[in-house]
Amino acid sequence: MKSGIRSGKLAGLSTFGAIRVVALPVLLQQFLQAMVGMVDKMLAGRLPENQVLAALDAIGIGSFVGWFIGIAMAALGVGGSAIIARSMGAGRADEAGVALRRSMEFSLIWGAVVGSILWLGADPISRLMELSPSAHTFYRQYIGIVALSMPAAGLFMVTSMSLQGAGETLRPAMAAIVLNIVNAVVSAGLAHPEWGDLGVAGIAWGTAAAHYCGAILMIIIALRGTTDLRLPRRIGDEHRGMLRRFVKIGLPSFAEGISMWSVNIFILQFIATIGHRRGLEEGLQGVHIVAVQWEAFSFLPGFAIGTAAGTLAGQYLGANDPRQARRAVWLCVLITAAAMGAFGILFMTIGLPLTKLVSDNPLHLEEVPRLLFIAGVFQIPFAITMVLRQALRGVGDTRWCLFITTGSSYLVRLPLAWWLGVKLEMGIAGVWWALMGELTLRAVLFALRFRSRAWESTKV
Repeated sequence: MKSGIRSGKLAGLSTFGAIRVVALPVLLQQFLQAMVGMVDKMLAGRLPENQVLAALDAIGIGSFVGWFIGIAMAALGVGGSAIIARSMGAGRADEAGVALRRSMEFSLIWGAVVGSILWLGADPISRLMELSPSAHTFYRQYIGIVALSMPAAGLFMVTSMSLQGAGETLRPAMAAIVLNIVNAVVSAGLAHPEWGDLGVAGIAWGTAAAHYCGAILMIIIALRGTTDLRLPRRIGDEHRGMLRRFVKIGLPSFAEGISMWSVNIFILQFIATIGHRRGLEEGLQGVHIVAVQWEAFSFLPGFAIGTAAGTLAGQYLGANDPRQARRAVWLCVLITAAAMGAFGILFMTIGLPLTKLVSDNPLHLEEVPRLLFIAGVFQIPFAITMVLRQALRGVGDTRWCLFITTGSSYLVRLPLAWWLGVKLEMGIAGVWWALMGELTLRAVLFALRFRSRAWESTKV
């Protein structure tokens, strides 16, 4: 069925064709971004023997803080993407251009704020996570350097998400390729004992350099424009309320992300408690993060096709075609369930070889494969959660995403993880059974919200 979308790259395409145009470049981009994190951990895992556990714990917690960065930037990006998608679907390309420019301006300011929060919060987070003295030193180095690049990281992430709302995903993916290469080369060179010999600090400088390269490329892409979407030189008085629209959509999204992030601070504390009971000063948090890093590769099709679901749902609503919006989203759910289900089979069968690619530490080799097996069992419910959440965010229904995620996280995820992992002494595996069980409940809740069709009347 041909699209009723009136402007942009997706105008005139079939639903499946539009999914392909949006999702494939996002899949590439997300793969490369996942590789940035994996490269950091591989480099840390190859540091001298007496530094490996502390370095992986530090970078692991640094990655968790990186999740906060993603949440903060995505809140702004979701606003830009939803407004641009609705505008492009309705044929209002000028309004979409204003939203793109505003998203870029706001991202620089917001990035500076986030960087300041990271800098000031580094020591409290380290104490909260009960890091060893060595891990604390490495963590402080890592976060202190990465915080300096937050305006650039914000510009890259927010502009990329905003362009996705217009269906333009290929050029941001190309920029991500460059970002990934810069990160790998600079981090490896600065961290290697025979070259830069900066250790964890070298890995952080590589990440920061990659952020700035990505930001420069994204500015070039935005200035050149894409199909029917151009940056305006000036913004008329009729668009003065754009910030209010961003806040209306983005604030619930930010609150939702913070609720997930804060719950997982407690999850990491539970893991630290479990480690101390086992007599482990360090290492168990690294186990959790290594497993999450591998699991992140299964997120790739979920995030990519979920992005397509959000873009298409928003653009079809802009074109006054909610029926086609529903059809597109359910098609995305089916495709994602098949892809993530395949990842689940891999996690359940080759967890040990995957772990060995990151670390040869006996603790990691013992625990990580078990966690990957648990994750593999629940990949299909996870797929449903990812796509339907992205679809609702894409149409601006961020308040209900906030209600579902926060309620499920605090009322189910947190108490269940404590009960299984700490109270019943099932260890880190018990924590993971709780996490995956809660995601299954969340899939049901998002499905009920989507089937209600109340999101079709959401205003952006």
